[in-house]
Amino acid sequence: MNSKQVGSAIGAGFAVFCVIAAGAATILTSTTSIDANSLNTVNYSTTTSSTQTSIASVGSTATTSSFSTFDFANGTKLPDKATLSIGNATFRPGTGTAYVPIKLDRATPNTVIARVITVNGSGTLRALSGYHYQTVDTVVIFRPGDPLMQTVAVPIIGAAEGQFFQLKLREAPWGGLQGQSVGTVTASSTATVTAKATGTFRAARTFAPTGTLQFELLKDTHKRSPDGGWNRWATSLSHGRTQVANGETGLYLDSSIWPGIEGPVYWSSKGLVLHTQKLATPIYYEGQSWKYGASVLDGRNFLASQIGYGQYEWDARMPNRRGTWPAFWLVSTSGWPPEIDIYEGFGYQSYWDFDRHVGQTIHGGSGGVRSFQRGVVIQTEQAYGIKGYSEDFHRFAVDIQRDYITWFVDGKETYQSVNPFQGFRWYPIMNVAVKTDSAFTDGSGDMIIRSFKIYSAP
Repeated sequence: MNSKQVGSAIGAGFAVFCVIAAGAATILTSTTSIDANSLNTVNYSTTTSSTQTSIASVGSTATTSSFSTFDFANGTKLPDKATLSIGNATFRPGTGTAYVPIKLDRATPNTVIARVITVNGSGTLRALSGYHYQTVDTVVIFRPGDPLMQTVAVPIIGAAEGQFFQLKLREAPWGGLQGQSVGTVTASSTATVTAKATGTFRAARTFAPTGTLQFELLKDTHKRSPDGGWNRWATSLSHGRTQVANGETGLYLDSSIWPGIEGPVYWSSKGLVLHTQKLATPIYYEGQSWKYGASVLDGRNFLASQIGYGQYEWDARMPNRRGTWPAFWLVSTSGWPPEIDIYEGFGYQSYWDFDRHVGQTIHGGSGGVRSFQRGVVIQTEQAYGIKGYSEDFHRFAVDIQRDYITWFVDGKETYQSVNPFQGFRWYPIMNVAVKTDSAFTDGSGDMIIRSFKIYSAP
């Protein structure tokens, strides 16, 4: 989500990372360890990632980097992306497993996520899934500080000399550049066998607030007004009630300004509702007629909602109406950019699955000009075993520390980036934008917030 009218958070140059349910794959147990350097400011408990258990890391190639010497130019620069490549591999005929290397060319400043899948070979020596090997469809995750190579294990049923299949990327990797996208895996009795990677990698972290509780959303103390104030939310954005350059067709409403409309913000028995709607009577505003109503709560003037370091945690249920654009995001109190998107749902995109996709992004720059954006859109059911965002409530959180920013869904780490925004202070925005010209009647257009807490840290 963008605070200024500069286009959508995922531009035309971004590839879609749509992960579908995994096929048959072997699960190999590997040991895990925690990178002490990246834990120097926050205490976390740890869990082993279910996806990563089929992948091992090479300890001898481990590179830990906090990027402490990098010049972030006050939040306008970010270290270069690492390039991810799939290597060729060799296994012995008659063996039970082939190991295929996945490599980064450098230490990554952010989580790199890639989906890989096996495909049959070609010609007379082709190896076929179900006959010579078992299909593997999995997600490979590199976190900051991880070793630079992992291996994916492919179960071998039986392959003769020279038979081969391939492992390839399903899409360009998120958070990284694409190098060699296909690796050929060949049965050979003479070539050097590709060894299983040994060693350790960092497990996904579990969210635990470490700051001091500064704010909690409660019905009895909730206040809002058109422009907000030191003790209340605003029902507008810092630049107004429209975002035309984002392609948004919804006007951010306030019933105190337009009496008689359906309440854009109200409390229900389930929580605080941000309601979107197709207006029964269009509203003429800023020179055009608006047919849809959007909803926002903005904390730009709400002092209790603002922190420099610490944690934000929302417990919410998302809409599933096509054309909605729900988001939880943070903007610098000194102006946009920078921006941190804790959750973003691109319901105006045809590929978007409200119950499986999550978008998490940072935007750098200054003075209303964005100089970079980097993040992930991932189908979290396969990667993390989490789904059903419009069906039930889920927790979305971010931890902002001086070295890293870490994102979580239902307590599980889903993304991490080196923090290029040291010294900035943040205010939160929760909104459901509208970007459609449709009937806008399918499903639910509402976001319901059951809980929202802010923890501040020194």
